[in-house]
Amino acid sequence: MAEQTVPAAPAPTGGLLSGARSAVRETGSSLASVFRNPRLRKIQLALTGSMIGDWASGTATAVFAYGVGGTKAVGLFYTVRLAMMAVAAPFMATLADRVSRRLVMVVCDLVRLLLFVAAAMCLYLHAPVWPVFVLSGAGALVSSAFRPAQAAWMPSLADSPDELTAANGTSSTLESLAFFLGPALGAFLLTVTDVPTVFMINAATFLWSALLVLSIRARAVQHEEGSARETSSDGEEPAKAGFVSETTAGFRAIARDRDATMVAVLTCVQTVVAGASAVYTVVMAVEILGTGPKGVGYLDSGFGVGAIVGGLFAISRAKKRKLASDLVVGVILWSIPLVAVWAFPSVPVVFAAIIAMGFGNPMVDVSFATILQRIMPDELLGRVFGALEGALIGTMALGAALMPFLIDVVGFDLALAILGIGITVLVLPWIPRARRLDGALAIPAGVPLLEAIPMFAPLGPTTVESLARKLQRFQVPAGVVIVQEGQESDRFYVIESGSVRVSHGDRVIRQEGAGDFFGEIGLLRDVPRTATVTAESDAVLQVLERDDFLAAVIGQDDARMAADSIVSRRIAV
Repeated sequence: MAEQTVPAAPAPTGGLLSGARSAVRETGSSLASVFRNPRLRKIQLALTGSMIGDWASGTATAVFAYGVGGTKAVGLFYTVRLAMMAVAAPFMATLADRVSRRLVMVVCDLVRLLLFVAAAMCLYLHAPVWPVFVLSGAGALVSSAFRPAQAAWMPSLADSPDELTAANGTSSTLESLAFFLGPALGAFLLTVTDVPTVFMINAATFLWSALLVLSIRARAVQHEEGSARETSSDGEEPAKAGFVSETTAGFRAIARDRDATMVAVLTCVQTVVAGASAVYTVVMAVEILGTGPKGVGYLDSGFGVGAIVGGLFAISRAKKRKLASDLVVGVILWSIPLVAVWAFPSVPVVFAAIIAMGFGNPMVDVSFATILQRIMPDELLGRVFGALEGALIGTMALGAALMPFLIDVVGFDLALAILGIGITVLVLPWIPRARRLDGALAIPAGVPLLEAIPMFAPLGPTTVESLARKLQRFQVPAGVVIVQEGQESDRFYVIESGSVRVSHGDRVIRQEGAGDFFGEIGLLRDVPRTATVTAESDAVLQVLERDDFLAAVIGQDDARMAADSIVSRRIAV
């Protein structure tokens, strides 16, 4: 690339304003693409209803628990609730890979609806308190299947990898909003109504979510319904895996893939700090802000502002394709601010640190979800997200338990420094791998070529991207016979440039140029080559091997129908 001269003395303000305007444009463009897609729009609104219902019901249950047994009852309820969700998530998420992901989400919503209606009835009828705790806890347990199913379904609802990133950014931003709107809604309703009424309104939010999910019509049947049926090389169905093997498949998939391992480690490291924040924000409020425990509300508000801005920033980054680097930055934004508070303990620094953490949170959420959606097999996605969700809840509990111990041993200030520096040291060695992963996740050059072929159009963006990575590029001189009639059918060809002649016997059937394709008849009908293809001019071909082509086309109903239509039309000529 030729060197470019840098303009002398650029105006810093202009550069900042230009960058800000560019980020706003990128954010607006990405959000527009998400909400123009009816599938993504509906799943985002459904997720919002589900999350607001979760948070509002949690607030109502906490108020009920406090009225029954004070702070000890609240603490016990949340401890048991988190423990149950951590254990249940990998098991519940298995459903997302074995049945319709739409069905999993709808059933989760409807079961929670029934549970909270039942809890409200218990309170209206003055039943004993324990059924209310059981029903509310069961609602949290059921919810652990909703997010893995939603995350696993998202790739087949998006039209491109950039749109998928933007959709995950939108989900993270909506989750940040729900984090505040849910408890705020619950608290407001409790001031004007009562706990059972809030439970009934929660049930309505789950109904809203279920109806929206039911209305989604995904293009890819295999993605909607979980994994495609697995078969062995001889066509026999493999033996069914045992229950433990099924539920631990997500953990094994993460452990086998070094990039997925990196994503899991970095995300778990961040949630250690998130769990510890339940403790250190209270101490910050008391010792630095001087407001007492009520100052935690101010810090939560600062975190929320940072999270919303960070979510919009993450959406604007969709087209930058630096997911792994953004993940690293997001985790560091949870650690370095703690060191700053240790070094400069003051009110402005505390608020700046909390806002920075909030800003980093969606960068972590968006990056880890999108990376896993793009590198993990679709048939394992639900269990991968379930495994990670269970691990994240566990590491969050670890952080909450570790922080009081550190404070008791070394004092609050030094505990912040140890946590912040320790997390940073754990993150830094992963930077080289993160950069390599960003390079690997770049959109392959063959994607537009495949997207223009009718039989590949119904496939999700991640499937097309995976196929494009398997393309082999060949240069063919003019006059060379590429495919000979009667030969074994072993490859599918796409013409990148140049032209070819297709003939049957002595008769020329057609001529094909850039963007056209051949070789599909023999593969789909499992017969020898039905025509001879010769390069008329120097040509560049992109080639897919037989198994890769058939796995993509035959495994998806709409793609198979499009392919059959092409074959029938060509055979008739």
